[in-house]
Amino acid sequence: MNITLEKITQPTILNYFQKLNAGDFTATANLFAEDGVMYPPLDPAVIGSEEIATYLQKEAQDIKAEPQQIDSENLADNHIQIKITGKAHTSWCAVNVMWLFILNPKREILEAKIKLLASPQDLVALRPPHKEYTELPSMNN
Repeated sequence: MNITLEKITQPTILNYFQKLNAGDFTATANLFAEDGVMYPPLDPAVIGSEEIATYLQKEAQDIKAEPQQIDSENLADNHIQIKITGKAHTSWCAVNVMWLFILNPKREILEAKIKLLASPQDLVALRPPHKEYTELPSMNN
């Protein structure tokens, strides 16, 4: 069941996908709390809106997120957890993704965990075609 962005009723999450898809990474990062954390699928955690904006500028160019299913639940202390599954599209591939957001009472993003729902073969296809990969020399030489 596909959903459109308009069916996302939580304004912070709607803004996240709109700003991300528009390539406005500073605005995307500003949706995070001051000490908010983004957990990218293949890199270490990124903490704070300035670092998140820098990371997105480097790593999220031309990515289009396509949310398809959404679940939310209320947590303790007026926090909300929102789980969205869908696809992320690049110029060379598309992959199934799960986004897991935790929002604080101010509805800022405390955490955004981005997990690729892909087989190892799918992950190999995610390598940008213009990037060269070389083997490191063996330590036994």
